[in-house]
Amino acid sequence: MHITRRKFLRTNGVTLSLPFLHSLANAAESKAKPSKKLAILYIPNGIVRRCFFPGEEMAELPGFIGGFNADKTKDERRFKHVPGIYPLPLTETLRPLAEHAADVTLITGLDRSYKDGQDVHAQGASCYLTSLSPEEAGKRGIRHPNGRTLDQVIGAAVGQTSVFNTLEISCNGFTAPKESIEFDNISWYGPDKMAPSIKDPRKLYDRLFLRDSFRAHVADVTDLVLADANSLAKKLGREDKETLSQFMAMIRDIELRIGKLDRLLADVDVKIPQNEVLPRGEYIKLQADLMLLAFQTGITNVCTFMIGPERWDATLMYEGVFDKPVQHHSMTHNQKGDGYKDVQKIDAFHMRQYAYVLARMKAMKESDGSSLLDNSIVAYGAGLGDGATHQYYDLPMIVAGKAQGQIKPGRLVKCPSGTLNSNLWLTFANLMGLEIDRFADSSRTISELWS
Repeated sequence: MHITRRKFLRTNGVTLSLPFLHSLANAAESKAKPSKKLAILYIPNGIVRRCFFPGEEMAELPGFIGGFNADKTKDERRFKHVPGIYPLPLTETLRPLAEHAADVTLITGLDRSYKDGQDVHAQGASCYLTSLSPEEAGKRGIRHPNGRTLDQVIGAAVGQTSVFNTLEISCNGFTAPKESIEFDNISWYGPDKMAPSIKDPRKLYDRLFLRDSFRAHVADVTDLVLADANSLAKKLGREDKETLSQFMAMIRDIELRIGKLDRLLADVDVKIPQNEVLPRGEYIKLQADLMLLAFQTGITNVCTFMIGPERWDATLMYEGVFDKPVQHHSMTHNQKGDGYKDVQKIDAFHMRQYAYVLARMKAMKESDGSSLLDNSIVAYGAGLGDGATHQYYDLPMIVAGKAQGQIKPGRLVKCPSGTLNSNLWLTFANLMGLEIDRFADSSRTISELWS
């Protein structure tokens, strides 16, 4: 019997995908290049600029600009920079990436399109990966630049090698909506056609590894498949045995962590939606590990990952940062004096979650011995440059990974001010193998990112 990379453990109706195992692959498959992966991590409400961007440490703190206004300060940029490629400095917010400095690229100077009439936070999220310029949206009678998003375009082209073309994940655990979906989704099949993200770790786990109806009958999948795994291990070489052991340990760990969060919610007695008491770090890391398992097992090669929803005014528990739950969005509008310092603590907290993802990806080995990160593009950014002014220019953007040697990391790439972020999306599409010369309102690729 020929056993391909898509080897599964099956017991009593449970199906569990496995990572690549050399011992079970034929020669041609072992020599095949791993698939490239694209992960786009999204952070809400912008960032504290003076702690993120090199050279802005003493920048004036922003004042609040509300309503539908955006880009009102665009013509007053104080930090015009000379385009080029520079060594990567680690600002206060970037310090959690110290051990990954050789694996990441900081890109500055990126702007994005904006169209008046929709809340800035809603447009910040829903149009982040859009495929429409405001002009094209107007021609087609679409109110805002919300079209088919980058991940869906790429997934449709490369998804034939995976189970799912794309995977959409959110770390907004609220069961009761506080805002419309435009604040809480960055992936769209087309105008007003949302690609819904999965917020519940248990539902995400079920979608990736179990038949939809089987979870009701099985309390712990690993109890059922461990026997098969032990039997399979006898057929494997030493390195594959270690890979299988690590994989099964990760599956078991995820089961235990899901159970822990379930018990935490069950024991809480609050009138507000219970999910907001979840420790943010534990929740985000659990969702991230499920994303990485989906990459490792070939379930998908393209994923969007919302670390949090835009605006939302949600009270959340940033464990290890504050003693009690706080509201990120409201804090971004109170940065004067020392107010920015608490907002920056959340920026640093989010950066630590990104660093966690990169560390896990570096440790995961692919079929050719390279790491998962070596074969990936892992973007980290926001739809707003600053949450207080709602600016759509100078967006924060970090890109990790090498895309199989096509990206040269460990640098600061300063693009000319006003470079559209759709140029970066076009670059990602080309790096993922799409032979297209335009995406949305792009004008060129960001060739400085290539090796």
